[in-house]
Amino acid sequence: MFPNLARVTYDDAAQALKEHYTVTGDRDVTEASYRLAHLDRYFKGCRLATIGMRDSEAYALHRQRQGASNGSINRELAVLGRMLKLAYEHNRLARMPVLRRLEESSPRQGFFEAEAFAAVRRRLSEDLQVAVMIAYTFGWRMQSEVLALEQRQLSLDGAGTLTLDPGQTKNGEGRVVYLTPELKLLLTEQVARVKALERSLGRIIPALFPHLTGRFQGKPRRDFRRAWATACRRAGVPGMLRHDLRRTAVRNMEQAAVPRSVAMKLTGHKTENVYRRYAIVSSADLRAAAARLSSYSSGDSRGVALETRSASS
Repeated sequence: MFPNLARVTYDDAAQALKEHYTVTGDRDVTEASYRLAHLDRYFKGCRLATIGMRDSEAYALHRQRQGASNGSINRELAVLGRMLKLAYEHNRLARMPVLRRLEESSPRQGFFEAEAFAAVRRRLSEDLQVAVMIAYTFGWRMQSEVLALEQRQLSLDGAGTLTLDPGQTKNGEGRVVYLTPELKLLLTEQVARVKALERSLGRIIPALFPHLTGRFQGKPRRDFRRAWATACRRAGVPGMLRHDLRRTAVRNMEQAAVPRSVAMKLTGHKTENVYRRYAIVSSADLRAAAARLSSYSSGDSRGVALETRSASS
């Protein structure tokens, strides 16, 4: 029933997992490959049947000594677990070992107040200012969703829309958002920059956010970690992450009383449980709540109504 199990190696199972992700689209292959890179270096050449809980704990210790967080290690062990489960389902593994998750710290609470975001944004190039504004407004993931956009996915007709194709998002579902007036203006200017570059280079550029200068001119921009870190440092908020823009968008939607079902469509959160983790409450939010309660306790219901109406406008 389980032929040649002794010959099945980690390398065989890792290749089978990549092929599975490619065929089924269950997970982004690039993201999975990033996780697999760490696993590959540790488990390369190991017989699959020998990998169990003690090996996973030894791997976790190895990664902790390299400075990896427990959250990152858990994501990597989840990929290893999926690999083992797939091998078991394909009769290439006789038993399914148990891999214990590590205790993780509380989810990151980072988000931008409007003034801090504006300060960071001012210190980025014009095209990157547009990219971060999309993430700040709709909570889209920077590398896989915003920077991956092509010109064909933008429509400036009417109110204007941005479209993500099915399979381009983490949850595998397509997405359409209507542009705010500010974003429509910014994106109109961005398209003009790309069209000018097309005329200069004499070729069509599909990307909405290509490199505008330098040796990669015209090629899709994949990242801007260094520019982001520099902008945050100069704006006085070092250490902020681009993913904090996603948390900020969710918080802003909550404060703007956008229905949660609509907000989840905009951000691409598939479950309310995960969405709620992004609905950060700041100390300013708590102070505002205390002020409302104080007005209510003193019997000033009119003040509460006025303040609530002002907050929602």
